Amino acid sequence: MTEIKSHEFDGFLKRAPRSGGIFLVYGPDRGLVSERALQLARATGVVLDDAFSTVRMAAADLAGQPGRLLDEMNAIGLFGGDRLVWVKDAANERPLLEAVDLLTREPPVASTLIIEAGDLKKGAALRKTVEGSRGAVAIPCYSDDGRALNGLIDSELEAAGLRIAPAARQRLMECIGGDRMASRNEIRKLALYCQGQGLIEEEDVLAAIGDASAISVDDAVDAILKGDQQAYLNAMQKIMTSKTPVFLVLQACLKQFQLLELMRAEMDDRRIDASQAVATIGRHLHFRRKPVIEQALKRWRSDAIRREMSRLQATILQSRQRSSLEGTIALQTLLSTALQSARG
Repeated sequence: MTEIKSHEFDGFLKRAPRSGGIFLVYGPDRGLVSERALQLARATGVVLDDAFSTVRMAAADLAGQPGRLLDEMNAIGLFGGDRLVWVKDAANERPLLEAVDLLTREPPVASTLIIEAGDLKKGAALRKTVEGSRGAVAIPCYSDDGRALNGLIDSELEAAGLRIAPAARQRLMECIGGDRMASRNEIRKLALYCQGQGLIEEEDVLAAIGDASAISVDDAVDAILKGDQQAYLNAMQKIMTSKTPVFLVLQACLKQFQLLELMRAEMDDRRIDASQAVATIGRHLHFRRKPVIEQALKRWRSDAIRREMSRLQATILQSRQRSSLEGTIALQTLLSTALQSARG
């Protein structure tokens, strides 16, 4: 099995075979999963808007047609040439697992299979099937870290002929990061707003995106960490009224707990207090949010943080699998997290 880590993907894409192969793209960052799946699809050279060459389906579509995936992978195009089969919203559906298991043993030469999945845990059946095969490639997609976000900002702004001031960069990084596609769209919106002015300042970030989803999402996450149920409900009402995707709150909350885990480990290992951990690992946080994080570190222990992270990851996957109930699922889970914070 080949696993392509985040920093290896661009290099892998350049040397990946033009056609053939099985690719599983999965992870909690839905935007990054979609973006990398599209990049892989384009790299095959198959015409993506040609229904005879590219077949798109949801994993749920295979339930009543267990042999469909094998048939599509082994079919010959009407006018010849390579084919692409693109499966979305995959989890651990039995028809998909059985087909992938057979295809990993004898992969068709002129057909490429791309599977988009959610946040598959280690040991999940679909991951095990792909990871156990030499002919398949697994591409995990996790939320961008600071280095990746800086690279994304630089590439987008360079393409737009813009530079960004340090204070503006920090503010922008506070507003993005939960989802690659959402982050890229926010940066492009900022670039469009600042077109022709050369240098982006902090007030530009506030004017272009500071009043929108990022601040509302931060308000919700901070209320959750404080255990303030009313403030959480008020923030979520603003978010849903503004049509901001609710999964951004889930992603932001998960990202915050990942940071808490690092800080808590630092506190336990070095026997330092919360303020010292925030001053080192959390030095990039906005000064207004540092007291919230310090209080959260006093409430949450390492084992409880890990349990909450697992619950949030499971909720993100569930919300993707049942998109019609995304709002309800997110609201209930995050309210439970806020109650847990209040209990300390």
